[in-house]
Amino acid sequence: MKERTMGQKIILGIQHTLAMFGATVLVPTLTGLNVSITLLCAGLGTLLFHLVTKKKVPVFLGSSFAFMAGIMAVLGDSRVGDPDYLERLAALKGALIVAGLVYVVFALLIRIFGYEKVNKLLPPIVTGPVIIVIGLRLSASAISSAFYHDGVFSLRSILVTVVVLATVIIVSIWAKGIFNLMPILFAIIVGYLVCLPLGFCDFTAVRQAHWISFMDQAIYSQILCLPVFRMDAIMAVAPIALVTMIEHVGDITTNGAVVGQNFFEDPGVHRTLLGDGLATALAGLLGGPANTTYGENTGVLAVTKVYDPSIIRIAAVFAIVLGTIGKFGGFITSLPSPVTGAISIVLYGMISAVGVRILINSRLNFGNSRNLLTAAIILVLGIGCDSIPITSTVTISGLALAAVVGILLGLILPEGEDSVLSE
Repeated sequence: MKERTMGQKIILGIQHTLAMFGATVLVPTLTGLNVSITLLCAGLGTLLFHLVTKKKVPVFLGSSFAFMAGIMAVLGDSRVGDPDYLERLAALKGALIVAGLVYVVFALLIRIFGYEKVNKLLPPIVTGPVIIVIGLRLSASAISSAFYHDGVFSLRSILVTVVVLATVIIVSIWAKGIFNLMPILFAIIVGYLVCLPLGFCDFTAVRQAHWISFMDQAIYSQILCLPVFRMDAIMAVAPIALVTMIEHVGDITTNGAVVGQNFFEDPGVHRTLLGDGLATALAGLLGGPANTTYGENTGVLAVTKVYDPSIIRIAAVFAIVLGTIGKFGGFITSLPSPVTGAISIVLYGMISAVGVRILINSRLNFGNSRNLLTAAIILVLGIGCDSIPITSTVTISGLALAAVVGILLGLILPEGEDSVLSE
């Protein structure tokens, strides 16, 4: 593999930071948590994950959407400055720490009983369709951002989207050298320039942001707030980890398929789960949302074909910088939705395409009823089900349901001699 210069790595790291930023800051924006703390937790959590996984897995950890219902159940309508906010935040911190420890417990069980047990549960006929679902489930949000402005269908948004997509295609196919590795970054720059005369750019966040985010005393009080382990908060948040662990396995499978390495074997899925869990516990301690592996960054890997984990660590440092320097974060926040939506179309589509590639490379025979039924049920459940309530505050996503059902079908249905195409 060609060794890249530090300058090239920094540029590629910035590209990864831009890819994760929008989704990562959306979770605190919707739940009432602090954006700067969230970015800090994402960066520190990613570095911790890389330390635990022997610096081998090119994964970025960002805010988990799966925990949003639990977070909002604990915080309610309370926001910074309200009399009960720190009390509720303390309970949420304790619940997120417990959720992280759930990961740790399962990581130890996998370490004891072996990777092979997990591998048997996730054959290509399960992982391929699940990965397809991961990308397709995200596609609606990408289309909404790309084609609509303030909730209204917009021809200007379509113009920006077409320009951004064209830039990605042109740079990916025809650019040479280091430029070929940065289609996302070039597309964001071009899209931003196109948006300026169209009136899409809002610099309010830039003007209002402090140069140093932590000049705000309220942020210190949130970080220093000690966790409280309250059972009602724990029951609202911690069980969600049982669902997100399945999604974690799917994301690590996707990442390994993109990179062309078996991360279940080396450094081991027990290490990736441990890293994810410790990062979530750290986020809980500091006052950020739970962390999770990010499909956006896996999409960037698929587009650029640059799999160096050190570039992800550089992106993590930039996330910490963005969390510390408020003006930078404000500028990124000002990225117009047609630009981020167009980029998401590419990234989410690449994820689904990786799932198709797994099915093709595995030479699965879809004339075989077991394969056909398993794939069909996973796709319909994964895409058709939004969420299913388990309790009043805990839901299971369609993706997690599809993964569980797929695993069960893979174990129950007989494989048959014709399940794989002959050479």
